[in-house]
Amino acid sequence: MIETDYLVIGAGLSGLAFADELTRRTDAHVTIVDKRDAPGGHWNDAYPFVRLHQPSSFYGVESTPLGDERIDSDGYNKGFARLADAPEIIAYCHAVMRDRLLASGRVSYLPMSSYETGDRVRQLLSGKVQQIRIRRKLVDASYYTNSIPLTHKRTFTTGPGVRRIVPNDLPRVAHEFDYYAVIGAGKTATDTCLWLLSRGVAPERIRWVVSRDQWFVNRAKIQPAPEFFTEVFSGIAQAREDIALATSARDLACRHEEAGFWLRVDKNVEPTVFRAAFMSEGEVEALSSIRDVIRMGKVRHLADDRLDMSSRSVSARPDTLYIDCSASAVCQKPGLPIFQDGRIVIQAVRFPQIPFSGALIAFIEAQFDTDDEKNALAAPVPVPISVDDYIRGMKVDLENRLRQATSPPVRDWIKNSRLDGFSMMASGIDPKDLEKVALLDRIKASTVAAYSNISRLLTTLPA
Repeated sequence: MIETDYLVIGAGLSGLAFADELTRRTDAHVTIVDKRDAPGGHWNDAYPFVRLHQPSSFYGVESTPLGDERIDSDGYNKGFARLADAPEIIAYCHAVMRDRLLASGRVSYLPMSSYETGDRVRQLLSGKVQQIRIRRKLVDASYYTNSIPLTHKRTFTTGPGVRRIVPNDLPRVAHEFDYYAVIGAGKTATDTCLWLLSRGVAPERIRWVVSRDQWFVNRAKIQPAPEFFTEVFSGIAQAREDIALATSARDLACRHEEAGFWLRVDKNVEPTVFRAAFMSEGEVEALSSIRDVIRMGKVRHLADDRLDMSSRSVSARPDTLYIDCSASAVCQKPGLPIFQDGRIVIQAVRFPQIPFSGALIAFIEAQFDTDDEKNALAAPVPVPISVDDYIRGMKVDLENRLRQATSPPVRDWIKNSRLDGFSMMASGIDPKDLEKVALLDRIKASTVAAYSNISRLLTTLPA
């Protein structure tokens, strides 16, 4: 029989962030069960050239910084806070588990195991089943299941003689081919195109199969360092002013782009997708150099001489390497009450920061008594796939922020949170710096104006 106060399902970053903050704030015992052999969640299966698309300081657990405060001096991210890569994140997760959680003496870790109904844990290799007594709550840190190229189910078929790989294999086999076709339009696809370009592949040798174009958030607007204060906070104010003035989802997207808050790769194609991915202007410029872009819906079949698409077929070179980047990342699921009777379901409570949300949920769990109190401070923010979803999510995000600002313990926790970044920047300014104080006042005013208009904006969206 295993006994624990909290059983956390999943050793990804949201589960680690929850366990880290809960054990900092309470004397509770936490058991983490995970189907993988190592902490880090989907990062264990990620392609080798993947990096965070947000600055490293926004990621990880509250107690332990990820990376450092250096600014990249070269590459597509030049001039901005560095972005941790997959090996660094995996090493970080191992260190957090070993040196922070297990070393506390109040955390147990069960890898290669699964939780089963009836409060049982099964070891995947031996099949051994143990009963577990959960004294307080079951914590589901696996509700947001990532779909990644290595593990997702493909929606197209491949004919004989066609070489199709996932990005994990690209560095090993890329030198064997002269032409490449990248299938997908999201973060994985853009990473793959940028990796090819950065390794000297001419844009003319790359075909990009894009089912739907995406809006990207300009990474210049989310730099958590004092030297970026004016650009970051004026960007926040402008984004909320855009919401306050927008008359439709399309109008809001246009306003965000005009303000430099959102980016798109092709100025002649209006994106229909928004997944809260971040991009630098240098990355967008590099991607726009790829001219062979196929926009004919989804791929149905790969043959050695053609691509069968949703609308029609196009010819293809037989000596092409196809890189499948069509996985859809975080899947949309209905929002659930985060705090339930004997259960916590970790979801985003800040747009779009999952580790921050896991840590904040743990703090709220430690500080308040009833589920009603807790849920009032932490409503789930929907995972976006469109501009419409972005508007719906921003309404919940703003409501969370307004309610959290009225709770002194939550307000103070956020102000000092490493994973928030911007609140620490704001609280550290000199009250005599009238320009920065005015900028913060502008944000307060624009937040109120945005919230007053967003309900009307929602009425313009389809059900």
